[in-house]
Amino acid sequence: MTQLEMAGQGIISPQMEEVARYEGLEAEFIRQGVAAGTIVIPANINHQNLTPRGIGLGLTTKVNANFGTSSDFGDVDTELAKLEAAVDAGADAVMDLSTGGDVSAVRRAILTASRLPVGTVPIYQAGIEAMERHNAIVKMTADELFDAIEQQAAEGVDFLTVHCGVTRQAVARLKEQGRVTDVVSRGGAFLIGWMVHNQRENPLYEQFDRLLEIARRYDVTLSLGDGMRPGSLADATDRAQIEELLVAGELVPRAREAGVQVMVEGPGHLPMDQIVANVKLEKTICDGAPFYVLGPLVTDIAAGYDHITGAIGGAIAAAAGTDFLCYVTPAEHLGLPDPEDVRQGVIASRIAAHAADIAKGVKSAAGRDREMSLARKRLDWPEQVRLSIDPAHSRQAHDVHASAGSACSMCGQFCAMELVEKYLGVAATRC
Repeated sequence: MTQLEMAGQGIISPQMEEVARYEGLEAEFIRQGVAAGTIVIPANINHQNLTPRGIGLGLTTKVNANFGTSSDFGDVDTELAKLEAAVDAGADAVMDLSTGGDVSAVRRAILTASRLPVGTVPIYQAGIEAMERHNAIVKMTADELFDAIEQQAAEGVDFLTVHCGVTRQAVARLKEQGRVTDVVSRGGAFLIGWMVHNQRENPLYEQFDRLLEIARRYDVTLSLGDGMRPGSLADATDRAQIEELLVAGELVPRAREAGVQVMVEGPGHLPMDQIVANVKLEKTICDGAPFYVLGPLVTDIAAGYDHITGAIGGAIAAAAGTDFLCYVTPAEHLGLPDPEDVRQGVIASRIAAHAADIAKGVKSAAGRDREMSLARKRLDWPEQVRLSIDPAHSRQAHDVHASAGSACSMCGQFCAMELVEKYLGVAATRC
């Protein structure tokens, strides 16, 4: 049985128990959320070394790290170094988006090494293999696409991004709309090219039951991809994007009825004033399914700093109810990220996620901030380092310009908290 099927029958699985321990919640709360479809636990039955994580309503906001080879750069060792950087920085899940070299070998190496849930976009492999077999992605057959999905599911991939909502109707909306940046999703572009060339419907939509059968067999969580996501602020919340979301809203209950866990992916590039509305739309249209967003990025002009623009949008989105943030690295829009880009991207998104958890009232989120404030009042530098999101960086930043006294070098002998303690006679350890 899948996690969803077990939850529906009142069974608390070991994965549900593990998620409950991690979140500091009752296992029954997790079971009820999984049964309702508002929580998913990506946990392929063949991912043997997995430490499961829950994503959804009432849980801490999770952070995903994307990496993978490209047609220009990358090898197995480099991607494993990125995995290590993501884990060390505190990511909750990773996705292998490899499109260059031996993509199957890279994926298997990541699955073997990762205790975190692993996601993929199987149409990448199908498209690459179509290029090798037929010299064109558009000559890919539906069977070849489903073969790639089956292979990755059998190998242990925990969640699959599948662009089921990129339908012929959505493409028609796209043409009618007219966009500044058209389509920025690789998976969406592969499918649009295939549909236009073959004058046929998207096989992931047309044969959705076939996809569900594979997902159920391995308990793979489906992540309904956002192939029509806006790639610029000018294209945000347009007809093509909403058309895809409407289709996702129709597919979510079909997946649940088949015993398959499902979440929904979202934009993309969004002005700050449209983020909350996008979250509420997804939650309403998709019956509370966990929402997974890329960023969102709140400006188009921050090349080299898009981990910051993504964190700004991510904090707003998560505070409004988004459950899963896909990080953005400083290399976004510029090139393939290296391990340091991965680390910075994860840290930025974790800051956004934690800030949102405080706003959402997630259990224990604000407690850590209070502990940090008390440690600062005591000028307890080791404790401040321990409580920080990036302890190594915090330690280095403090030590590089260490003060001769107990305060930091920013204020030195004029530290406000030391002065107030002295003049008011307030004990540093008193709340």
